[in-house]
Amino acid sequence: MLPAIDIIPDRRRKLGLTQNQLADLAGVSQSYIAKLEAGKIEPSYLKVKAIFEALDKIERRKEVSAAEIMTTDVISVQASATIQEAIETMRSHGFSQLPVMDGDKHVGGVSERTLLDQVLYPDDDTPPGRKRVREIMEEGFPQVSEDAPLSLLSSLLKYYPAVLVQKKGKVVGIVTKADLLGTIG
Repeated sequence: MLPAIDIIPDRRRKLGLTQNQLADLAGVSQSYIAKLEAGKIEPSYLKVKAIFEALDKIERRKEVSAAEIMTTDVISVQASATIQEAIETMRSHGFSQLPVMDGDKHVGGVSERTLLDQVLYPDDDTPPGRKRVREIMEEGFPQVSEDAPLSLLSSLLKYYPAVLVQKKGKVVGIVTKADLLGTIG
């Protein structure tokens, strides 16, 4: 299903395109775009689809990608590390969450909240500093490719504390809410 046709002029203007440029990209005539925007024709589904695809393609090209804003020095903690080691890693680097790795494979995540819960409300008599991260870790952070658009990253960061960026199955970067805020301005 296509979006409403009446948004075409606004999207075109926001992208800085003339009717002629959009027509060339969509494979239609400039007069077709003009008539469509003025509401003077009953548009063909295939032509309108081509116009929306052209607009989407231009928007994706202009959108910031994960590779442009990610932090490449990914600080993580091994699943076999103690909670104390995870706390020290967070403290020394100033992070509030860390990806949990088993070797070079991403297996989970750990946050300040989870660590605090273990220290303040332990499950058993084991001193929290001696427990292993694998015992308390949360589900892993979502992973995206380097070309993932900012819109996808912002959607994921509404629900997750971080997003890992991968290339050929290997983690090459991380994007947090702080990285996202760095794109403003």
